[in-house]
Amino acid sequence: MFFRKKVGIDLGTANTLVYIAQKGIVLNEPTVVAYSQEDKRILAVGEDAREMLGRTPGSIVAARPMKEGVIADYTTTSAMITYFLKKALRGRVLWPEIMISIPGGASQVEKRAVVAACKQAGASDVYLIEEPLAAAIGAKVPISQPSGHMIINIGGGTAEIGIISLGQLVVFKTVRVAGTKLDESILQHIRKKYNLIIGERTAEEIKMRIGNAFIPEQEGYKERTFEIKGRDFQTGLPKIIELGEKSISEAVQRPLKLILEGVKEVLSKCPPELAADIVDKGIVLSGGTSLLMNIDQYVSFYTGVLSFVVEEPLYCVIRGVGMALENLDSYKDAIR
Repeated sequence: MFFRKKVGIDLGTANTLVYIAQKGIVLNEPTVVAYSQEDKRILAVGEDAREMLGRTPGSIVAARPMKEGVIADYTTTSAMITYFLKKALRGRVLWPEIMISIPGGASQVEKRAVVAACKQAGASDVYLIEEPLAAAIGAKVPISQPSGHMIINIGGGTAEIGIISLGQLVVFKTVRVAGTKLDESILQHIRKKYNLIIGERTAEEIKMRIGNAFIPEQEGYKERTFEIKGRDFQTGLPKIIELGEKSISEAVQRPLKLILEGVKEVLSKCPPELAADIVDKGIVLSGGTSLLMNIDQYVSFYTGVLSFVVEEPLYCVIRGVGMALENLDSYKDAIR
């Protein structure tokens, strides 16, 4: 008897994670592809390609084929899925069944593009699951109960905000602002305030080291600092500066405000009974960007609802995809 492999994929803007039934998470790599401009040949994928970001000669392009949670470059995405499948399945890609996460508000065209890219990579059946649902399943939220649960999954390209009851999304919104937009804001802020030009990777490192969503006004608070290297905007020469946490917190406020507006919009459309449940249970935060320091305090302060970040937020969606994949019958309402 021939068993088809069941594979779950969280195709993120920043990272792609692959889950294999009975084995768990087998791969976690950056969603980056490097290809040659002349013959469009793929040169590197994942971690190797990320190393090339901002460091390539003119003939090679290192880019992220996913923009704001959806496929921006179809051929590259398809080649990347094929590469990740081969790596995860150790070369034996024999018509696997694939379940893949998509943004909550993905259009029909975006859904078809994901299915087609997976089919081209060799999948026999493709199931789609909405990211807020997958994140809630992965965060061990009992979604099948008749009570409201609110989840905010902030990834690299999108913030998925959803209210779930009876295993389905009641109200949801996809805000196309997340981790990469925070990096861009930091990049622009440093250029304006310090006349220093830095790359995407440095911006991301600053966010991870001294990024802070909400600085509480308390005595004895000690500011974290970080030394960064870049190019001076006026002289064009390399330069090193010391950056403080408050400056970066100021830089990320605008994108965070856009996410917050989405959260308020979802709460305003929520049926009153479910709103009462959410006040009791709090808001669950997941996704890589929820690792930003004090983001839970930021959401709590501006919504008045207690918020908390789940443990290992980066793996929430892929765990949910994996659980749904291994229990297809229990989660058939959630799967498209």
